[in-house]
Amino acid sequence: MTRSSLLLAVVSLGHLALAQSEPPGVSLPVAKTCGPTTANIVCIDRYASVLPYHFFRESSVNETSFGQTSVPNDTSFALVGEADFLVFDEKRALRALGSAPTYDFIFNVSAAVHEAPVWVPALNKLFISQLAPPPGYLPQLVVDLNQDPPTLSEYLSDPPVYAPNGGTFYNGLIYWGASGGNNSIGGTEQRSGIRTLDPLTNKTVTLLNNYYGYYFNTVDDLAIDSTGAVWFTDPNYSWYNRLTDTAPQLKPASYRFDPKTGAVTMIDDTLAQPNGIALSPNGAHLYISDTGAVAGLNQQDSPPGSPFNQTGPRTIYKFDLIDRGTHITNKRPVWYAQSWVPDGLKCASNGWVLTGAGNGVDVLDEYGVLILRVQTNYVVQNFAWVGDELTEFWMMGNNGISRVRWALQGQDLAAI
Repeated sequence: MTRSSLLLAVVSLGHLALAQSEPPGVSLPVAKTCGPTTANIVCIDRYASVLPYHFFRESSVNETSFGQTSVPNDTSFALVGEADFLVFDEKRALRALGSAPTYDFIFNVSAAVHEAPVWVPALNKLFISQLAPPPGYLPQLVVDLNQDPPTLSEYLSDPPVYAPNGGTFYNGLIYWGASGGNNSIGGTEQRSGIRTLDPLTNKTVTLLNNYYGYYFNTVDDLAIDSTGAVWFTDPNYSWYNRLTDTAPQLKPASYRFDPKTGAVTMIDDTLAQPNGIALSPNGAHLYISDTGAVAGLNQQDSPPGSPFNQTGPRTIYKFDLIDRGTHITNKRPVWYAQSWVPDGLKCASNGWVLTGAGNGVDVLDEYGVLILRVQTNYVVQNFAWVGDELTEFWMMGNNGISRVRWALQGQDLAAI
């Protein structure tokens, strides 16, 4: 090989390496700081749809986050993992964040699942459930927002409710999806179902605890429409986590319960593990998440646990209400979780859809387009809006409770 041809080969290899690190269409930097300086906000260029080679996001039984993707040929990507807010649609996201958004980690809590957040306007308190471990745990948590800073304490309802997993507010009462079931918890038998708590008297009432004699599996999450009907999901997680002493008797499904008559109607049985559920503000659509990527075994003698399968179901589906608002149809996927699984699910007042997914909350428009993500240092299971303006947003999960202040407004559940 001549000297000139060797030089040509070296130059060609250099061009090839450059082409591999920067494919046609890549726009650098992928990430940049943006928006108000009251929080760490990072804007992502064109949804990071073209990354410079060689990039790689590790597969894991616990899953890595988007910010842990290796992108060595763009140093700006290091900003992603440190952000409080990741912005994907800059115009809409910055409007939702407002002029002075903040993110604050407020409370360290146990590694247990923390769910069912419900704000009670009359008390200005946020009620939160704490599930096992340890099994049989009955006290729940309450955040007193009248204090500055807010305080966290335990409370016990009368009679106690075992493992509230979903929660909402309707007509002055807290509605709980009670996920625990055991022959003897706190001296009484409890089965998965729907219960109410009067936050002014601390008294609870059971509205539903069986499906024609069968135990429900979990009663995971719930939403209430303008007629008072309760829409709820029933996956198998209480068995996997041994919050119940009986293996599943029913297939995972979603239901509509009419407290006026006691009637329970199945609305869907196509999802592997139906989990979060939310009604659109106009009552025309229902969203249900499938978290079947986290699942275990259903036999009475099977071991506990629910390992994560990265390629399993972790999708939010959208349905239309039909039959005078009593059933759903036109199922279509609108969001495939980019981190962990879409757990808690709620709609903002403008119809946007929010879901707790891994270490944060994804904010989507009503068609499933990701607008922004709130990032946390713990797995978020659920969240709730509080305050007179409903622009204060509390998140909770394994090991943490945190708060966001922004312009994105929640639904006024007291007005439903």
